[in-house]
Amino acid sequence: MASLPEDKLAQLEKRFDSVEAALSAGPSAEEYVRLSKEYAELEPVVKPIIVWRKANEELRAAEELASSGDREMAEMAQSEIAELKPRIEAMESEIRILLLPRDAADARTVILAVRAGTGGDEAALFDGDLLRMYQRYADLQGWKVELMEESPGEVGGYKEVIAKISGKGAYARLKYESGVHRVQRVPATEAQGRIHTSAATVAVLPEVEDIDIDIKPEDIRIDTMRSSGAGGQHVNTTDSAVRITHLPTGLVVTSSLKSQHQNRAQAMVVLRARLYEAQREARDTARSDARREQVGSGDRSERIRTYNFPQGRVTDHRINLTLYKLDKVIAGDALDELIAALITEHQAAQLAAMEGVR
Repeated sequence: MASLPEDKLAQLEKRFDSVEAALSAGPSAEEYVRLSKEYAELEPVVKPIIVWRKANEELRAAEELASSGDREMAEMAQSEIAELKPRIEAMESEIRILLLPRDAADARTVILAVRAGTGGDEAALFDGDLLRMYQRYADLQGWKVELMEESPGEVGGYKEVIAKISGKGAYARLKYESGVHRVQRVPATEAQGRIHTSAATVAVLPEVEDIDIDIKPEDIRIDTMRSSGAGGQHVNTTDSAVRITHLPTGLVVTSSLKSQHQNRAQAMVVLRARLYEAQREARDTARSDARREQVGSGDRSERIRTYNFPQGRVTDHRINLTLYKLDKVIAGDALDELIAALITEHQAAQLAAMEGVR
């Protein structure tokens, strides 16, 4: 494996020291916020580099001692060398991963959209299962979940549900969930006990600000309509639901809460997120066709995972990983095992690509 890029390490350490010194010098409030953000980004990368350098110094000292004439000291040094070398190799692997290019959207809040696909009522029920899985997973990660839009199914679950998930690392981990999720099980409504196959589409989008996506007023059409849903005179009498159509792309988003003002705001949030993601996908596709071979491509037409209830297994088709703990995965408790494996595979692909360039 190639050695670490010394020039890049030195640049990161120099910038970290510079930012640290600037923070200690008492900058203005605005500059302090900017520097603190940069410090928080640099520290997790630079600190392991500092520890790695110290370990290398200890290794050099031990190697010098091992070559001395003192037999007892040489034996002690050899023992230290045997301990330091694998530690240093592990540190180098960690640093290589930390140096990988970061997705600019990783720190953003998530807009999660889950939509029932083939399978009718069973697909809607599966939609509800997936939402609860992500809600539980978010809770375990310490993230906040806010439902933005929901279209209930006829017998339960959802035809479509949209939620906002905020918290550190939310998009960085959940982005691997985009795609078609397939379920194989006996529906509660199936009298013959036959296994049905249903599907739901998951879209994980990064929330974006006005400055990220410029939407011109003349490019959208906003229609108000009567809210649909169960119960409540307000739903039956008020034209509060909002449908926004982005004319250049044909994208349509809706929101049907009680407040028309809130509906417009929420629909615009989802529209910006979808336009931003469409731009990212177009850019990444143009840059490299190899992206199709990488996990986490975000291709929502791709079947990524199967949940097989009769056999109690869940299989992620992108990395050919099967876990026989479907109950824990669908409950959200073991979902991170799949996500962690996807991240590891993605990082390995990135490292291999970088090594191939050198």
